[in-house]
Order: sequence, then C-alpha cells, then structure tokens
Amino acid sequence: MDEFDIEVHADPDLEDPVLIEGLPGVGHVGKLAVEHLLEEFDGELVRRLYSEHFPPQVTVEDGRTTLACVEFYAVEVDGRDVLVLSGDHQAGDGVGHYRLTDRVLDVAGEFGVERAFALGGVPTGELIEEYAVLGAATTDDLVEELEACDVEFREDEPAGGIVGVSGLLLGLGERRGLPVGCLMGETSGYLVDPRSARAVLEVLQELLDFDVDYATLEERAEEMEEVVKKIQEMEQGPTPSDEDLRYIG
Repeated sequence: MDEFDIEVHADPDLEDPVLIEGLPGVGHVGKLAVEHLLEEFDGELVRRLYSEHFPPQVTVEDGRTTLACVEFYAVEVDGRDVLVLSGDHQAGDGVGHYRLTDRVLDVAGEFGVERAFALGGVPTGELIEEYAVLGAATTDDLVEELEACDVEFREDEPAGGIVGVSGLLLGLGERRGLPVGCLMGETSGYLVDPRSARAVLEVLQELLDFDVDYATLEERAEEMEEVVKKIQEMEQGPTPSDEDLRYIG
C-alpha cells in the first residue's frame, strides 16, 4: 500500500459544500457530533482514505473486518450540501498528521469546498453542568460570525493550542486561502461526552441554518450520566448504616 490510498465511491455534484470534520479527540466530542449528523441525515459515501500513518489494525463488526481509514460522506442537510469527514483514527505521528490533513484538503478542493468547520472538545478537568463552546478561526469575518452564535473566544485558550487534524485544518487551510472555524465543546476530558457534542451541534445548527433531532444523542447522554453516577458512588464508598456506626469508637 502507498502512504495514502484514496478509494473513490461516488462523485456527486455538490453546490457550495461546507466541510465538517469530526475525528476522535477529547471526549470524542467531534466524532459524536458528526456521527449524529450521519445518523439523522441521508449520507452517501464518496471517498475512503487509507494511510500507513494510521494504527496497524482493523475494526471488526459482525465478524467483518475493515482496515483503519477515514471516510467522506456527501450529506444534504435541509437543502445545504455538506461534506462530512468521519472515522475512528487520526495519524500516529506528526508527519502523518500534516500529510493526512493535506489529503483531506485535497479532497475538499475536489468537491469545491469554500469553508470548513473542525469539531472537537476542550478539557476542563472537571464535570460540567453548563456547556460552553470555545472557538478559533482563520478570518476576522468568521470570528464575528461565531461570536454572533455565542461561541466564546478566551485569551490563551485552549491552553497549548489545537492539535491533530482539527488544528492543522486551521493552519493548512489558512495557507490555502480556505476559511476554517473550529468549534470546541467544553468537556471533562475523562469520558465520552454526548452533551458537549450537542452543544457544538447547536452552534453548527445556527451557523448553517438546519434542523436536527437530538433524541438519540440525549439518550446517550443519559446513559453516560448513569455511568458517571456509578463512578461517583464507587469513589465515595458505601454509606455506613446505624448498626455499623454502633461498632465505631
């Protein structure tokens, strides 16, 4: 296999499509968000990208294997054409991240993408009740557009910058003249976070003017809340009964 292999599955004619990227990262926020879009709207697989920079593994579903890859889907979201990048992997090394992102931008160029949004999470280190969405962008106009949707731009956050494909979409996209925005939902960073994914999607929904049902994402959020509750109970330990207390002291 070459360093990169791209399978062509379809070549639909898309009108002014927007690229939305959601690969695995902190809290799996971006991945959950794009998976929800693909579940709620009919999407067509258009490209599958394999690379030597992905982990040396296959996924297994119902006994069938699939080599590590990322996939591009053409999705019509309430009349708007969107190119969605999804997958279970990012590159395993710095050079791979750069070259993978270049290939992603090449595919986006093939379909005439004129702007892009990278979705992800920013860790807080603690559990969250109200989810804010932080932003970054390559143009002043896009910053203003995100601010109008209540996206927060905080000085020196996220600490350490934005890494992986999301960060490089901003950096390499700007060098190509492609306006790119990044939406990062606050998340504890400890667990998969469907509520943070919803917060990011709600901003994207306002930006691109579409409607989406959040019922299945809400179900996943409630399941994760039960997991968190059980973890907290385990950390606190059992509460001693009155009978137990009689033997203390």
